[in-house]
Amino acid sequence: MQEELNQFIADDVWELVPQPRNMTIIGTKWVFRNKLDENGVVSRNKARLVAQGYNQQDGIDYDETYAPAARLESIRILLAYACALDFKLFQMDVKSAFLNGFINEEKFRLEDSKPMKTLMSSVTKLTKDEECESVDSTKYRGMIETTHLGLWYPKGIGIETVVYASSDHVRDYVDRKSTSGICTFVGCCLTYWFSKKQNALVISTTKAEYVSAEKACQQALWMKQALIEYDVRLDDVSIMYDNKGAIDLSKNPVQHSRTKHIKIRHLFLRDNV
Repeated sequence: MQEELNQFIADDVWELVPQPRNMTIIGTKWVFRNKLDENGVVSRNKARLVAQGYNQQDGIDYDETYAPAARLESIRILLAYACALDFKLFQMDVKSAFLNGFINEEKFRLEDSKPMKTLMSSVTKLTKDEECESVDSTKYRGMIETTHLGLWYPKGIGIETVVYASSDHVRDYVDRKSTSGICTFVGCCLTYWFSKKQNALVISTTKAEYVSAEKACQQALWMKQALIEYDVRLDDVSIMYDNKGAIDLSKNPVQHSRTKHIKIRHLFLRDNV
């Protein structure tokens, strides 16, 4: 705790002023956490003095909030690019980084407040949400079984970008919807993957694969734009999917009875082929 307070003093991040009228007073509280090393052993105890921002109201105390954060696929693209050119990467951390920014709104705090541990009544009875989906326990089992697996990023590879797309067909026996799967590679480095159930019910494997390819096209365009930051300008990004009907449909604008129901937003793929 004293280390945290010393950092506040060193950075000179506050100024004592008389309490103004008609201003929201934001309280503070201490948050404690144990930092673990790679073996799961406690390496140090950390204490952070945080603001109780839930006392603020949108449009009155602040206009908007934004916390910039890097997407994981952006970090993986950086790693793949560094491996391709055999760069050395160094990891760093800015100590008390949140104290180095500037805020537009004035902030005030209470000196001797007694905050509650919870904003809910302790006597409120909780009821089961009948409309919410049950927790899928297989996700946890899947994560436990794959803890020994990781991503391999070899050095000296190229930066050829490829997107793979696939889909099953009405695999879900409850709502009969299909599931799309997408993987993206920079060189031979896996940078992004996802599996998601499609929103609409499809009546053919062609439609299911075509919807997956459309999602892959969106990701390919994003990757193409992201690589420009590394001065890599790709003319084309290959999208691999294994359905001849979907491939023909992405290039041929002719509609027939099996494809006339496809929504306009899915024709985004045809526009970018």
